[in-house]
Amino acid sequence: MQAGTTIFEHMSGLARAHDAINLGQGFPDFGWPESVLAAGAEAISHGNNQYPPMRGLPELRAAVAEFCRRDGLAVAAEQVIITSGATEALAASIMAVAGPGDEVILFAPAYDAYAPLVRRAGASPVWVALQPPDWQASAAAIAAAITPATRAILINTPHNPTGGMAGPAMLAAIAELATRHDLIIISDEVWEAVLTSDRPHVSPFTLAPERTIKIGSAGKLLALTGWKVGWVVAQAALAERVAQVHQYLTFTTPPPLQVAVAAGLALPDAWFDAARARYAAARDRLAGALTAGGWALLPTHGSYFLMADLAASGIALGDRRFCEAAVADAKAGVAAIPLSAFMPDGAETPFIRLCFAKSDAVLDEGARRLNAVRARLAGG
Repeated sequence: MQAGTTIFEHMSGLARAHDAINLGQGFPDFGWPESVLAAGAEAISHGNNQYPPMRGLPELRAAVAEFCRRDGLAVAAEQVIITSGATEALAASIMAVAGPGDEVILFAPAYDAYAPLVRRAGASPVWVALQPPDWQASAAAIAAAITPATRAILINTPHNPTGGMAGPAMLAAIAELATRHDLIIISDEVWEAVLTSDRPHVSPFTLAPERTIKIGSAGKLLALTGWKVGWVVAQAALAERVAQVHQYLTFTTPPPLQVAVAAGLALPDAWFDAARARYAAARDRLAGALTAGGWALLPTHGSYFLMADLAASGIALGDRRFCEAAVADAKAGVAAIPLSAFMPDGAETPFIRLCFAKSDAVLDEGARRLNAVRARLAGG
């Protein structure tokens, strides 16, 4: 892999080169609302295309606050800052609360931007391992990672890459420890509406609102990942700290997209319920075909992702070796993402991540190819 290239770019490039089915990179090929696209086009043609307010258009800030209230959170528009994607929201939040000599607790496996963003702020990541198959961390493990230099705990729920979700005990421990040690909780909740089981999403904001920075993404909510419209929700003093950083990162986000996202967040609950049902059906379609083909899969509750256990599926390869072999397979090329790409030491694991936010035809062909690869590597 070329130095500086993310695993997602690497595997997608190999998928193109080998004409492989791409179940690696996490973008959907269905599910966006046409009315939102129309609202964006209308805003470009007849709206304001100049600098909007630094904190975001008032109508989008109000729409985010209302969307949060629909989920039971007490949020006002003044607590919302619009960012150029959730990654910028993460960067601004980390830089707002941590700096040189500080520490930020991260949970491994972790989205690959977290540790570099912590280091760019001058701080150091401190890792706590999530334990499969449910991907939880105990209160004791989290407490052991806290030092006098700790400034924040960064949690992602629902979780990328595993599709897991922080359970009540883990959430309660984070809230209690953050309160006891005066820490900020940075809560990456971009998958909050992409739920594929009956387990509800619970935000740390409900447990410790005065010290939680909640991060959201229109890209995940509306299946428009390329738009890069995100937001931060926090109480006034904490939101102000994030805004002071945000204004010198991207300053603002394209106003036509903000107008369109405001329209998207105002869609009725029935639209979001239907979207969740579509994702759950896609997960079940892929999981059913893979299980029938001899794959061992881990439980998943949210996000676009499904985890497969290579060792339990009879495959004696590490995740990177398997992914490189599978994408280049002359008979059944298919791209997946190795879990090791999300681990702090990069060591190979027995797990791979598969994206199920794809059309039925892509899922069916992807499953057929994965089953063929497994049959050859597992000897049956």
